[in-house]
Amino acid sequence: MKTQALLERISPTAINIKRILVPVDFSPLSKKALFYAARLAQQFNAQLDLLHVIEPEVLPAFDGYMIAPPPISNGAGASCAGQMKTWVNSIRNNTTVTRVGSMLRRGLPAFEIMEAAKELDVDLIVIATHGYTGWKHFAIGSTAERVVRAAPCPVLVVREKEHEFV
Repeated sequence: MKTQALLERISPTAINIKRILVPVDFSPLSKKALFYAARLAQQFNAQLDLLHVIEPEVLPAFDGYMIAPPPISNGAGASCAGQMKTWVNSIRNNTTVTRVGSMLRRGLPAFEIMEAAKELDVDLIVIATHGYTGWKHFAIGSTAERVVRAAPCPVLVVREKEHEFV
């Protein structure tokens, strides 16, 4: 009975998405996630924020001591900034989304995605996953899975092979 009363109070207009975060790695799969996010941003007239995280290089440890990783070259950041600009322009030119932002961050992807989501106060994260299973999943891990477990908001996970709904 309580569930029915709750459902009666929820109307279709109760969902209000104002800001969507899309982590991208510039792969075809993250482009697919961006497509989903752009359609949602159009539907809800939401701000769309693209995020790319540059991972630090980790050098091997010797005798139990970790050598500090070298700073990431400006070339990597410049290359990513150029790709990001291309993706943002594509959204602006091919959709009706008018509010599009982008950012580059350095660090561990799952952590940086969650921090950006908190700082921007996003209502939804749209993230792609390759859907690895078994040994590959164990060895590589899943950024999307980590984000789903700890995100401060709902997360839409876009898989490579799935039923399309947009």
